[in-house]
Amino acid sequence: MIRKVIPVILCFVFSTATFAQIEVGASFELRDEEPQSGFGVRLQSSFLNQVPVVNFGLRAHFSYFSETNNIDETTFTYDKNIENYDFGLATYVGITLGLLEPYVGAGLGSETVDLSAEDFSNTPPPGSEPSEEEESNIYWNTFAGAKVTVIPLVKPFVEYRFSSRDLEVPDLNDKTGRIIFGVVLSF
Repeated sequence: MIRKVIPVILCFVFSTATFAQIEVGASFELRDEEPQSGFGVRLQSSFLNQVPVVNFGLRAHFSYFSETNNIDETTFTYDKNIENYDFGLATYVGITLGLLEPYVGAGLGSETVDLSAEDFSNTPPPGSEPSEEEESNIYWNTFAGAKVTVIPLVKPFVEYRFSSRDLEVPDLNDKTGRIIFGVVLSF
């Protein structure tokens, strides 16, 4: 009896959805930089599906962070809005271990930061108006994470992504990483 049950259990544990080609996901993201929390979306597609157990893929991702701070100057107050959004493309490789799929990847992207001031309590004196800025940078990133196949179409995931604008050895004290919690739907 046990010899018949063990193969059935092993088939269940090591089963995977092999028909899924495209995944669409949404996430909540936390980081050390201001603004600290935001959301993201991703679209990913696998390729080289003939290779068993190993999954190769391409991913497009977009993240958005926003925060409003109330700034109090001596003669006036205003709201300073910080909007940060980034998008990028990456390649990844994962290994299917039953219901768990750990993965790693790397890619390139663009990050834009918009600083704007609004809702002034009084008119600022000449020369003391707060500046409005927009800055864009190209960055590279690496990431590692894991997806869990709850049901074949729904996969919650957790991921850590490290980004840098410099092409040198990463400084881990730079605080440019983020932790990402989300879910992908497989089609």
